[in-house]
Amino acid sequence: MPQVVQVVVYPAAPDGGRRVRVAGSFVGMAYTVIDIVEFLRAAGLEDVEPEDVVSAEWIEWRGGGPGAWVH
Repeated sequence: MPQVVQVVVYPAAPDGGRRVRVAGSFVGMAYTVIDIVEFLRAAGLEDVEPEDVVSAEWIEWRGGGPGAWVH
């Protein structure tokens, strides 16, 4: 399990992307859980996996959880 950092995933935009902030900084637009994994790895959480993102209590999902993507 990765160390706990503040992660916020915002509601989906019309194109399906969700803004992601890690430790208060905007890191990009995610279109899948895999994108969030890559953002977290780039932030130094090298051992994070997709199942960690889906089940993590330390990720704040706004506007729906990890299954709320607009495509």
